[in-house]
Amino acid sequence: MSLGATELILILVIVFVIFGAGKLPQVMKDVGKSVKNLKDGLKEEGKKQGIKKPEVKKSGVKKQNITKSRKSKSIKPKNKA
Repeated sequence: MSLGATELILILVIVFVIFGAGKLPQVMKDVGKSVKNLKDGLKEEGKKQGIKKPEVKKSGVKKQNITKSRKSKSIKPKNKA
């Protein structure tokens, strides 16, 4: 279940009405701090339990430079004679 554009707009309008234009920046700042504290707490808890981030290995696949022009074969119509 995901939120669409209309649902997000409705939520923003309700928040704007409840908090008003003056308090909205402070509310968003507090929400940002809360999210940061939550992430920091999760990282700290993971370190206590010995959970490590999974390592992402780069694949050995090399990118090919495909800038050379290729001659396209045009299909010629057959003459009916």
